[in-house]
Amino acid sequence: MLGRSDIVQIEVTHDMFSLAQVFTISRGARRQADVLTVTLHGGGVGRGECVPYARYGETLDSVRAQIAGLPVDVTHARLPDLLPAGAARNAVDCAFWDLAAKRAGCRIWDLLDLPSPLPAVTAFTLSLDTPAAMQVQAARHAARPLLKIKLGTPDDMARLEAVRRGAPDARLIVDANEGWTAEIYADLAPHLIRLGVQMVEQPLPAGADDMLGEIARPLPVCADESCHDRASLPALVGKYDMVNIKLDKTGGLTEALALKVAAMAQGYGVMVGCMVGSSLAMAPATLLAQGVAFTDLDGPLLLAEDRSERLQFDQQGVHPPAAALWG
Repeated sequence: MLGRSDIVQIEVTHDMFSLAQVFTISRGARRQADVLTVTLHGGGVGRGECVPYARYGETLDSVRAQIAGLPVDVTHARLPDLLPAGAARNAVDCAFWDLAAKRAGCRIWDLLDLPSPLPAVTAFTLSLDTPAAMQVQAARHAARPLLKIKLGTPDDMARLEAVRRGAPDARLIVDANEGWTAEIYADLAPHLIRLGVQMVEQPLPAGADDMLGEIARPLPVCADESCHDRASLPALVGKYDMVNIKLDKTGGLTEALALKVAAMAQGYGVMVGCMVGSSLAMAPATLLAQGVAFTDLDGPLLLAEDRSERLQFDQQGVHPPAAALWG
């Protein structure tokens, strides 16, 4: 981290990126990605991006206010004491790391003493829609190695069958976004296995997921809304097999790296996920995506437009960022 004497000026801007198509989950739909970009000035320039998320009580205005409320002598080391885990801390934390790498004249993984990152195969997300529309989506992306299906309604069986018809050979994971009850999940679970689904993400609402410890889990269950940072781990015991680490939940790369180590040490599998943002938001998460069970950093693939500097996606997956983008 940057030292206590490294005072910076903080600039915050609201950026909008149109989506390639309407993106729908069980909680609603959106047509654009609204993000906040933090730029730090001080012996160089560092940038970070966050996506305020209404599910966690965040808005563009509330997150901007959190950042504006930081003291003028804020330092990277003090950041966890000044902001809670969440979008605001994420953008500032990642901007501090970008600035640190640029000041040091090295790549961020060298600064963190991590191996040089490799491309990581990423899921591609299919938006919640009618079964017929989801089959069309699946067929369009059937050549992708891993598809993530957004579900979370009482009548998802037809959607599952339709996606499998559209993409008969793709690996599948499912995200219910807290939309099922224990009864719905118990009914669906055998069919998830029959259709080759490899993992189910957050089937029950956070705070109402104790039943996961009492019913059979015939395939891995991943905590998303139930897992934010290391403080979340004790409540997951016996209920979840994996955790989904997102920078906007952990409050940045610093806590995300620590959560990954702690979760693996406790026997959890790890998924690295994202909100719908630009390449700048995904760039730090490519470091987390090394050696994990599933990577879901497809945010830029869902956009109709992106940053001028952007991540590279190809058959190998998502590549680590160029220095001009981040880190």
